[in-house]
Amino acid sequence: MSARPTGSDPAAHVMKPGWFTVNVLNRTVAWATRRGISVWGSRVLAVRGRKSGEWRRTPVNLLTVDGVRYLVAPRGHVQWTHNMRAAGGGQLILGKHVQDFTVVEVADDDKPALLRAYLKRWKAEVGVFFGGVGPDSSDEELRAIAPKHPVFRVTPTGPTTPAA
Repeated sequence: MSARPTGSDPAAHVMKPGWFTVNVLNRTVAWATRRGISVWGSRVLAVRGRKSGEWRRTPVNLLTVDGVRYLVAPRGHVQWTHNMRAAGGGQLILGKHVQDFTVVEVADDDKPALLRAYLKRWKAEVGVFFGGVGPDSSDEELRAIAPKHPVFRVTPTGPTTPAA
């Protein structure tokens, strides 16, 4: 799996996925998730494009900590994070079930425990995007990378409904 950083500003940080991730891993996880099989918490995130207004979809890992759900962007400030900020929410899809939600972006100082929990669960899948920082890293190390990894607190806005 190859990851290529772009930009030096933490707010512009993006780790582009390699060919295998795009063409095999993401497609396999999205295929399973669309059929109702959650791979370690996977969902398909649907969010409206900030320019086009059209729905954009990507597989994500839905993190739950103390009963609260979060979306973490392991690859940094990617397209879905920009769209999420503009839209303020979207849909999480698992098979035929759709959950509408709103989001609030988590402040960098509040991210270390969430990044630790995320890395504890998915380090094998996404660890390469965190520059050597892992679930056993100090709070200071996690805080140092926090600006590079957007985190959104997810609040459901209604019941999970069957997809149309």
